[in-house]
Amino acid sequence: MSGVMEAGMDGSKDGALRGGEASPAGRRETRWSARRKEEAVLRLLRGESLDLLARETGQPAGQISSWREDFLAAGREGLKARPRPGEERELADAQRKIGELSMDLDIARALLRRQSTALAGRGAERLRAAQRLGASSPPAGTGRRHAR
Repeated sequence: MSGVMEAGMDGSKDGALRGGEASPAGRRETRWSARRKEEAVLRLLRGESLDLLARETGQPAGQISSWREDFLAAGREGLKARPRPGEERELADAQRKIGELSMDLDIARALLRRQSTALAGRGAERLRAAQRLGASSPPAGTGRRHAR
């Protein structure tokens, strides 16, 4: 037996502690699941008073605030007592970053393709215009010189 039990939102379960109480000898410490913490945090984010929520749940206001910060930083995963191992978190972060960089690269390639097509089209237009006018040398900027 782990000596830990789960409490409801009101903290009322046999052996549950009220905020700030020390665990008397022989009583088990109350453990909140990530789901229960998330429910409390969502109530807080919806505008409920932190003090009222602390009284209802029997948890210290500082603890609920800490849950809120953990939730905002990492979602439900941040509320778990045993978060994913560091390597798994790092892998997930790296995969997310690779996805972002791949999207950035695709966008940059598309922009470059569009820009080079537009530039090539302008150069061809200048060359055709010069040929229609009967100019002996290509327009400036095409990189070709007429032999003398």
